[in-house]
Amino acid sequence: MSTPTVTGAPGTAGGAAAGEGGPAKKSKKMLVVLPLVLVAVAAAWFFLFRGGSGEAEPETKAEPKPGAVVTLESVNINLADGHYLKLKMALLASADVKEGPDGSKAQGIAGDQLTGADMAELQTAKGRRHAQEKLTHAIVKAYEEEEKETVIDVFYPEFVSQ
Repeated sequence: MSTPTVTGAPGTAGGAAAGEGGPAKKSKKMLVVLPLVLVAVAAAWFFLFRGGSGEAEPETKAEPKPGAVVTLESVNINLADGHYLKLKMALLASADVKEGPDGSKAQGIAGDQLTGADMAELQTAKGRRHAQEKLTHAIVKAYEEEEKETVIDVFYPEFVSQ
């Protein structure tokens, strides 16, 4: 007579020996497949979005080297409601410029942009920073000659409203 063998359902003690190879093989496959998929996705992103198509990248404009700093005299600019702004600027010239820039153009631009401005706006850090950034952009653009920047940056050692 033969003795019947009882096999348990998967996950029970009787079927544990038969089911051990399945999950271990799956996790080993995931350890191999997952990095390959990640590498393939990263390569696709690089070639599609970063311009890896073999085309030559356009030449970027070289940053001008800083040169002399030209400090201008303080000017008083009339603001709204009888207030005024005492403004002193310093222009950072490019090293390529042989002579320092004439500051009258920068002072004229400052007068044009800030005359009649609201003092309450200029007294907040955000408002002052916004006005200075806007003024700096206008001044740097005004001093461009033949697509070369003669003034790189503008500093504001005095920016006092009353």
